[in-house]
Amino acid sequence: MKSSILVVDDDAAFRAVTSALLEDEGYAATSVADGGAAVALLRERHFDLVLSDLVMAEMSGLQVLETVKTLSPRTIVIMVTGFASVESAVEAIKRGAEDYLTKPCGNAELLLKVERALAQRQKDEELARLRDVVAQSHSFGNLIGKSPRMQSVFRMAQQVASTDATVLLLGETGTGKELLARAIHFNSLRRNGPFIAVNCAAIAETLLESELFGHEKGAFTGAIRQRPGRFEMAEKGTLFLDEVGDIPTATQIKLLRVLQEREFERVGGNETIKCDIRLVSATNRNLEQLIQEKKFREDLYYRLNVVPIKVSPLRERVEDIPLLAQHFVKKYVQTLHKPISKISEAAMNLLLQHKWPGNVRELENLVERAIVLCTGEVIDVEHLLLLQDRPEADLLSQARSQQLTERQLTQLYARMILDVTGGNKKEACRVLDLNFRTLQNRLEGLATEAAVEAE
Repeated sequence: MKSSILVVDDDAAFRAVTSALLEDEGYAATSVADGGAAVALLRERHFDLVLSDLVMAEMSGLQVLETVKTLSPRTIVIMVTGFASVESAVEAIKRGAEDYLTKPCGNAELLLKVERALAQRQKDEELARLRDVVAQSHSFGNLIGKSPRMQSVFRMAQQVASTDATVLLLGETGTGKELLARAIHFNSLRRNGPFIAVNCAAIAETLLESELFGHEKGAFTGAIRQRPGRFEMAEKGTLFLDEVGDIPTATQIKLLRVLQEREFERVGGNETIKCDIRLVSATNRNLEQLIQEKKFREDLYYRLNVVPIKVSPLRERVEDIPLLAQHFVKKYVQTLHKPISKISEAAMNLLLQHKWPGNVRELENLVERAIVLCTGEVIDVEHLLLLQDRPEADLLSQARSQQLTERQLTQLYARMILDVTGGNKKEACRVLDLNFRTLQNRLEGLATEAAVEAE
């Protein structure tokens, strides 16, 4: 689609020549002789760019500029003046003009400035669109969890997101702390700034300080050039320090100073650098115990622990497992191009009984692998190979050797759960999420089939 350009100038010859030049280059050009006519057109239709003379009778180019910015903020304005006045050009740019040209201007210069301005606007709009997509994907509405514990976590995170308060996320590995940190960032006033994540446990102690604060050329062997650290990279945005409990004591001192003074020096440097960042940190370790062991500074702990948010392990919120599992099914059937529609009841019950030492990350990995292994439309027990270290493995082995149907497998699983609960049918119903009659029917069906086989 052609970019539309409005030429506003009281010089008839300039209008005619410029409009023809723009048309030859593939633009849709319209021209008017004064600011009033330009405003009337702008009220009726949208233009991608306005090329306006600065000095005109009745309505000046600056007034046209202000009107354009009011009626159509997305429209680009380039000012044209026959007076080589730096002051007027600076004033126009202050009020929102993209650029300016001085008459007489060459055709090549005019076309170059128009092309650059339109290309930059396209880039800006694409960047804004991508930011909206990313922000939407990290909205609190997309966080999954219906359990009271997770709903409380989401409410707390949503409340703190609009502030600049330092947040400490507590919880086991794989519970989704980084996902929560990203949601806090993309729902904050810093959403248009960078989100920089650092796993402090994954970086050697000797390199962590340089990674965080940067270094100067020659600061140490191998420092062949100046390098900015993560604090500089996160300027005007959010810095997420994961596994903050693994930061060595020497680096903790420097981190404390940054939080207190909002300034630091690169390794090997003397220049003091100011920083404007929002800090979110996370740990799976007991920081209070580390303080008692003299492995973590108490003053740093209080700086980090302004707003603590505890993310519960998956085994303490089993009601979230079906939601998460179905979410991962939808996610991976698209990327892996599989026609899988659901998880069988027996397979879901197996997921509900697992202890999940790896939490949500383990569940996601398991579902992805099950989708890879599944050749039909339903994920079943046989596809959950990662759970073979549990009692259900015997059931899986039996299913394979005897070629059991899904109904038989479901019945056997109900018996196994009843055995695990010590014969407590009420508890078995709770674990299986069944009513008493359904459980009884399954057990009776199993007994009937066993009697028939015995005859």
